[in-house]
Amino acid sequence: MSQTGIQHVGFIVLPQFALLSVASAIEPLRAANALAGQTLYEWRIYTIDGAPALASCGAQMTGAPLDALHAQEIPLDTVFVCTGGGPRDWQFPELAAHLSRLAQRGVRLGGLSGGAYVLAQCRLLANRRFTVHWEYVPALREAFPTLEPESARFVLDHDRITCGGGVAALDMMHALIAQRHGPAFARRVSDWYLHRQVDASQAPQRASTTQRFQVHHPGLVAMLEKMQATVGEPLSRQAMARHVGISVRQIDRLFASFLGRSYRQQYRQLRLAHARLLLEQSALSMTQVAMATGFNSATHFSRSFRAQFGVSPRQMRTGVIETSDEQA
Repeated sequence: MSQTGIQHVGFIVLPQFALLSVASAIEPLRAANALAGQTLYEWRIYTIDGAPALASCGAQMTGAPLDALHAQEIPLDTVFVCTGGGPRDWQFPELAAHLSRLAQRGVRLGGLSGGAYVLAQCRLLANRRFTVHWEYVPALREAFPTLEPESARFVLDHDRITCGGGVAALDMMHALIAQRHGPAFARRVSDWYLHRQVDASQAPQRASTTQRFQVHHPGLVAMLEKMQATVGEPLSRQAMARHVGISVRQIDRLFASFLGRSYRQQYRQLRLAHARLLLEQSALSMTQVAMATGFNSATHFSRSFRAQFGVSPRQMRTGVIETSDEQA
């Protein structure tokens, strides 16, 4: 807590930031002030150079330049990094020095949506628990193999606060307000936004496998979850049969009956969907993406990818129309 008793919070909004994530983090602070009848929180917006930052939806947010992070009469207690888009576009070398300086001063650092990826780039997540939006998990694991994000909506780990973004930021702010002002007051803040169901930190970010695939057979659910966990080293039908304890013939029946496709087709769909995320979110080469998704060659990967999505991997990454179907 700052000496005045007011919590001072900074939000660094980077280009293509997710407006919903930022609004879901700021609005509870405004509601807390209104419900308390006094200033409990003050917040400030910062952009890279002081120019308006463009959100992914096209809206603009104005703010002070990064240098102003250190020029406040009353220092900041917490600073969140807020970003969206793709990690390949997150090249802000000037940001690392500012965040490191804040960390040295004991400022609590946070990340919204893809913000944890930026903190990892700045080497500020070593030996810390954290989470990131599920879309960025594959790219983060490839770029920072020593870091392992948690499958959580938000994580509070002492001087690091991370959130998957979206409406999960409402859950995170509920927890932070409850820490300072009690659960009853935090409940009033959440009610202000009709946020009746406040999820816990470790609640999942995404719908369950059962909900996403609309299947309830326990063996099929177990296989789908194993497939998603092994996109880089796909299992044969025989190995999967041993894993779930059913016959190969039963595997074939389950996939045909419930999903209308074969075991191999379903596995390939999941692997190619994972490859698409890596192409969009990481700087891995085409060959590296192929290997990370279980293909034995870039050519095989390229052909499979084009058959699934109608474009080659390179076109998916660059948006450039190609003249040869064999290009990868």
